[in-house]
Amino acid sequence: MNVLIKSATIIDLKSDFHNKKVDILVEKGTITNIANRIKNTKKHREISLDNLHISQGWFDSSVSFGEPGFEERETIENGLKTAAKSGFTSVAVNANTNPVISTNTDVSFLKSKADKHAVDLYPIGALTKHSDGEHLAELYDMHNTGAVAFGDYQKPICNPNLMKIALQYASNFDGLVCSFPQEGNIAGQGVMNENITSTTIGLKGIPALAEELQIARDLFLLDYTGGKLHIPTISTAKSVELIRNAKKNKLDVSCSVAIHNLLFTDENLSDFDTSFKVNPPLRTQKDIDALMVGLKDGTIDMLTSDHNPLDIELKKIEFDFASYGTIGLESAFGALNTIFTLKKTIDLLTKGKERFKIESPPINIGNKLNITLFNPGDNYVFSTKDIVSKSKNSMFFGAEMQGRVYGIYSNNKIVLN
Repeated sequence: MNVLIKSATIIDLKSDFHNKKVDILVEKGTITNIANRIKNTKKHREISLDNLHISQGWFDSSVSFGEPGFEERETIENGLKTAAKSGFTSVAVNANTNPVISTNTDVSFLKSKADKHAVDLYPIGALTKHSDGEHLAELYDMHNTGAVAFGDYQKPICNPNLMKIALQYASNFDGLVCSFPQEGNIAGQGVMNENITSTTIGLKGIPALAEELQIARDLFLLDYTGGKLHIPTISTAKSVELIRNAKKNKLDVSCSVAIHNLLFTDENLSDFDTSFKVNPPLRTQKDIDALMVGLKDGTIDMLTSDHNPLDIELKKIEFDFASYGTIGLESAFGALNTIFTLKKTIDLLTKGKERFKIESPPINIGNKLNITLFNPGDNYVFSTKDIVSKSKNSMFFGAEMQGRVYGIYSNNKIVLN
């Protein structure tokens, strides 16, 4: 597709045109010219939008779509549409489907469903067969078919020897192992953070210790085995400290934090609103403060929306029985831009690519165009009209947002709101 993008401010530290307002000529998906003003002599499609900013395309390392098996929650087609209209040009998709993504055939199915779409879908294969936590899945075969990592979504590996073997085996082909940070026996039947709020409202708590004990175990195993470990969605101050020390000791570990764990605390559950029931649970302001420091000093490698669509039957029930999860793609940029500078927000939305071996070409002449288009100055209150997902289980309703996404240009295709 040939387009001329007019008066766009480039936010890309790796670009020769960072912080400059320019015109960008794109022909057959490649940037052929960047200049202060470019005449549209060939009558290409023009993109001219209010306060237009662009950056390298954003990446989310933890997204769930439901299909196959749970299409009532979300389909791959609409999920990728949601990602595009939320500014994401690439997403790593979890294995929590039915059947679970645990074979090369399953990985091929996901990739074929996303073929020729503007958004690149990168499957995360299950670490164990059917995510049962007992036997390793076909890691090498899935790797060869296109899986970028391996993990059982929101299911901890209880057996330390199995995690040890997974790290050793995956290291043979430079595979990335993901381990959900929760010790199940410590977490027990808890449904929210164990703290004064859980005691006050009478809900069973999940101690911070459940997360920290599992992380400590996995870091000991990583030190013993070598390999590459990714710990998704950490949530406590001690977790940040553990990973910071592991990095100082040169362990090959990365981690992420869910955006909602930076904006909400366990006090938001006082009204028993199941929209706020997530795993790991919302913690305390002290934990948020430590997570923010971890993001600033590089201990935490990336952010994720941890987008998890759930139909109404799984959420509009008693709190104890409601499922964990919130959608987050649509609210990601507007929420982050309220707590970080624009430069930091864009940095956090693109940082995870390197860990998952995803190309990230700078916005320079001669490169393929892979960008997100947005307006960082538009303030609004998040509501149902901002949701593209089939499921509407968002904890961000009523939250003040700063910045709207216009869309993406990727894979020689453009998707605009």
